[in-house]
Amino acid sequence: MTQAVSADIAIIGRINAVPAILQVICETTGLRFAAVARVTDSRWAACAVLDTLGFGLGVGDELDVATTLCHEIRSTRQSIVIDKASEDQQYCAHHTPRLYRFESYISVPVLRTDGSFFGTICALDSKPTVLKGTAIEPMMESFARLLAIQIESEESAQRTERALEQERASAEVREQFIAVLGHDLRNPLFAITAGAELLAQRAQDEKQRAIARHILTCGQRATQLVRDMLDFARGRLGAGIPLNLQPCDDLCDALRHVASELQRVYAQRRIALEIGPVGGVLCDRERITQLLSNLIANALDHGDPQGEVKVRAALADGSFILSVHNQGPPIAPQLVPLLFQPFSRPLSGAPRQGLGLGLYIANQIALAHGGHMQVTSSASGGTLFSLHLPLARPATATTPSASS
Repeated sequence: MTQAVSADIAIIGRINAVPAILQVICETTGLRFAAVARVTDSRWAACAVLDTLGFGLGVGDELDVATTLCHEIRSTRQSIVIDKASEDQQYCAHHTPRLYRFESYISVPVLRTDGSFFGTICALDSKPTVLKGTAIEPMMESFARLLAIQIESEESAQRTERALEQERASAEVREQFIAVLGHDLRNPLFAITAGAELLAQRAQDEKQRAIARHILTCGQRATQLVRDMLDFARGRLGAGIPLNLQPCDDLCDALRHVASELQRVYAQRRIALEIGPVGGVLCDRERITQLLSNLIANALDHGDPQGEVKVRAALADGSFILSVHNQGPPIAPQLVPLLFQPFSRPLSGAPRQGLGLGLYIANQIALAHGGHMQVTSSASGGTLFSLHLPLARPATATTPSASS
């Protein structure tokens, strides 16, 4: 038996309606043997059997297809109905009734929805039975159509199951990828940046210090790229960005520190702060500051070079709201839905640093906290990105875990 035929037998075995169909056929016709058969150009295999006749076939048993009438049905795609084979003008001399010693017989083709031939639903008995001109044939043809639908539904379910198994295997590979990337890249990059910082402090002349600072800057940038890729992998491919949720009493200081760091990098720009009393918010402090850093960097990169960037943090309407506003050209409405997609880029030809993951990661951090991001943009009002984080959140909104 071929693997394909074995698979088809297994499919029929999983269709719960098949035993009931065979039972109805036998009770309605009075025939004592009924079966669903898989028929190919070389094989007749029993997929399901109801036998009170003692015919002797079980599930998985095969017949030489050339000895069966199903071979003819496969060629013509037409049902065969015999009341009494020994007196039937067409089949009285046929080898099949004599070989298998039956008088009454009915068999209908099972055709898939694409027209391909699967097999037959057949029934027979050693005693003659009136079958022609009755409702038996249309009933069995209806069963055949129902069975074809069930077969394809089962095949679709199997494909889905196989896809899920492949996805589980892929998920394991992705988790390994995240672990390898985190360990095998971050550790040497840390050594590079630490070494460069030490060299910058101990260098004897300005040229050496400039080289060391350049190495340090490149190492820090590479570290940030690795961190972004890790967060992308967790958010897009893994179980989501991990959080370490705690009441954050020093959130105000943490937000000011982020703005101060970026102010030093962008000394020619102005970052204005309005940080209200937001201490005690339940959040992951490091992730919220990462989100703010990404939003400020985005505003500095894409906003008006002469305009200031405004950062506001406050508690309002039962939510923690953190926003970053910049002046500059408005974002086209058709681009707004794409802003939080990974690897998003502006349509301008101006070169941009980074992977285009900043806003995506900010949005993933918001979602992991049970909050959401909003963006508004207009020619007169500039662009405003804001995090809205409900202070009272359901326990299932996030799964606290140690950040890594």
